[in-house]
Amino acid sequence: MNVLIIEDNIRVSSLLKRGLESQGYQIYISEDAEDALVMVDKIVFDLVITDIMLPNMNGIELSRIIKQKNPDLPIIMLTALGTIDEKIEGFDAGADDYMVKPFEIRELYARIKAVLLRKSSSPKKNEVSNSIEYQNLTVNKNTSRVFRNGKEINLTPKEFKLLVFLISNAERVLSREEIAENVWGNHFDTGTNYIDVYIAYLRKKIDKDFDEKLIHTKPGMGFIFKHEQ
Repeated sequence: MNVLIIEDNIRVSSLLKRGLESQGYQIYISEDAEDALVMVDKIVFDLVITDIMLPNMNGIELSRIIKQKNPDLPIIMLTALGTIDEKIEGFDAGADDYMVKPFEIRELYARIKAVLLRKSSSPKKNEVSNSIEYQNLTVNKNTSRVFRNGKEINLTPKEFKLLVFLISNAERVLSREEIAENVWGNHFDTGTNYIDVYIAYLRKKIDKDFDEKLIHTKPGMGFIFKHEQ
């Protein structure tokens, strides 16, 4: 499998290269975002691993551009920036996973395997229906566009992934653990309130302007996507 490492610290990129090559991956190195974009256009990669603090363009903007061109290409962010807001910004940019430096290399191996496994087990676009409809909400999984009562709602990549999971399990109570496993791959600090933050973001966009609410909290249980006044 081809893995692109985008890291301007030569010592770090060299360590990652040696470690991942020992696991059987074909490794490519880029030291800046602009060079990385050229490589992504020329080479078919199975995974991108990127720092956030990069020359010319940061890893957040880089990830957005990569995901726009290659929405199915997994991205793992490795960075010293580890606050909740920074992690949320990374996920919103399309990151499939996020690790804070310093990290244990064996954990990175496990994260890579989990991300690639999710990619390989995901239905291909021609194997799934174009859209999901529930009440007056339509979610198109191929175009990542969402409409309610004909009005388009703009979501970040992670908000969209969360909505797809909720609507695919409509009228069933979903625990935070189940949401974490299916939307985040269960790779985040369970002591944080990521899920509640994202539910609040999604509820504001999906429900705020409508009398009929779709996203509901079940105290002590989790959340349910269901049509209720």
